[in-house]
Amino acid sequence: MNDVTTWGELDLARFPEDPRDRLRAWDAADEYLLRHLEGIDDDGPTDLSGNVVVVGDRWGTLATALAGSRPTQISDSFLTQQATLANLERNGIATAAVRLLSTRDAPTDRIDVLLIRVPKSLALLEDQLHRLAPQVHAGTVVIGTGMVKEIHTSTLRLFERILGTTRTSLAAKKARLIFCTPEPALARGPLPWPRSYTLPAGTGAASGLTVTNHAGIFCADRLDIGTRFFLQQLPRRHGPERVVDLGCGNGVVGTAAAVINPEAQILFADESFQAVASAEATFRANAGPDAKAEFLVGDGLTGVAEGTVDLVLNNPPFHSHQATTDATARRMFTESRDALRSGGELWVVGNRHLRYHVALRRIFGNSEVMASDPKFVVLRAVKR
Repeated sequence: MNDVTTWGELDLARFPEDPRDRLRAWDAADEYLLRHLEGIDDDGPTDLSGNVVVVGDRWGTLATALAGSRPTQISDSFLTQQATLANLERNGIATAAVRLLSTRDAPTDRIDVLLIRVPKSLALLEDQLHRLAPQVHAGTVVIGTGMVKEIHTSTLRLFERILGTTRTSLAAKKARLIFCTPEPALARGPLPWPRSYTLPAGTGAASGLTVTNHAGIFCADRLDIGTRFFLQQLPRRHGPERVVDLGCGNGVVGTAAAVINPEAQILFADESFQAVASAEATFRANAGPDAKAEFLVGDGLTGVAEGTVDLVLNNPPFHSHQATTDATARRMFTESRDALRSGGELWVVGNRHLRYHVALRRIFGNSEVMASDPKFVVLRAVKR
């Protein structure tokens, strides 16, 4: 981020760094907010001497720029937290300058400046506004930011309903700011998350399972069609195997694997704190409080010892925020190969057009179609 802020030139990168990734760690929405805070485009700078909270910072750009105010960053993303730490170090800033909290942590007691990068998920925004509203007071400065395509009437209505009177700025470089005047006495109702539903017949081993979703989980109100197809094709294995639900989301795939093989030890892994909390709730609701499982918030399978896994089940994402990319899938495949024992298997579901078989053959040396329909394909790769 060059010559954007009066805090100086910042050297910023996404995490994990990939020399092939040409996407920036910041965009016009971040720039617009920082310029407003400095008073570059309006009446004067914002007072940042109180408790500053930054929500939804994508790669630590805002927290790094505002590190002098010792902000608290609240994020659902483990990768965002790691990006923040890396960007602070890259710019010679002590990592202790930013307090890192997840969306599952109790928020700070008092918020004087609340800065919100509008998330892709309206449900996650609703959840976070509800959780933070009790810490906001009448004098709190509340500013949201996002690209124009990310801010809708429903977005503004959420701010208005949960926090107070809301208006927007003019657009600049296809970005927009949201200004909200807090009304602490506003009746906002109970927190509407998490939500649960029961899976109907026709979902393989998952039929009849209760699924719990915390806010922000993909397809939180229903089972997405890709996962539904995958559940119908899960391998039926037996014995004390170690099985990983990689990118677990609400954990329905790993829980179904536990139903198929009660002797298996399931590891639920995701970079989303909301996802892993959902997976644990789903597993506990169906497997019972004494059933054994592991729950890992982290960077894929980084940290899982090599050669310790028998089966990986994976429905990889192909978006990183607004960008379409297969980088995450490729990393998941590589990490799965490393974690698997010799003879261990990776099962993947994906849209046919994503051509995951090409990446699997490059990484594993093999790929086999186990099932397909006009839209999805289930592939198996074996570690030789």
